[in-house]
Amino acid sequence: MPELSRNQVVVYAAIAVALLLVGARAIRDEGSTDASFAAAENSGSSTSGGFSVGGESGDLVVDVTGAVRRPGVYRMPAGSRVNDAVTRAGGPTGKAELEVVNLAARLADGQQVVVPERLAAGTVASAGAAAEDGPISLGTATVEQLEEIDGIGPVTAGDIVDFRDEHGGLSSVDQLDQVPGIGPATMAALRERLQP
Repeated sequence: MPELSRNQVVVYAAIAVALLLVGARAIRDEGSTDASFAAAENSGSSTSGGFSVGGESGDLVVDVTGAVRRPGVYRMPAGSRVNDAVTRAGGPTGKAELEVVNLAARLADGQQVVVPERLAAGTVASAGAAAEDGPISLGTATVEQLEEIDGIGPVTAGDIVDFRDEHGGLSSVDQLDQVPGIGPATMAALRERLQP
């Protein structure tokens, strides 16, 4: 085996030191990435608009309207909740009637989140329009709003809200055909009056 010259030993030693430094930096960066990932995971979905990391990927696009400070269309991480979308839209205004909104419901892509506004004497206006004037948001519809639809009574309205909550929200009105007691005529009425 040929002997290495002094210059070759210095070059090989410099390469070894450089590789050690690069390796140490990579290990340190990986540790800090894991720590920041864990911190993001622990801060999770709260009122700060965060989100939980749980194997879900992709973004959702939702329209937040009604009694929020900055109504508009927002891109949200998969797994976000209605509360996250309301927070992203600047939070509720002082006139918001949050008691009728399920803030814990999981968002669906294309969903419209409507935060109704409280009127005088405790009545609620749904984003400035009467129920007959436009469709009701499937993601935020209350039992009382659903009862206004032809063929929907209090039991079926409650079943729809329970089904929506159990499934973390709904992305289509057609999913309601899985609710017991909803037949083709009721589905037609629901398609007319509800929007995802």
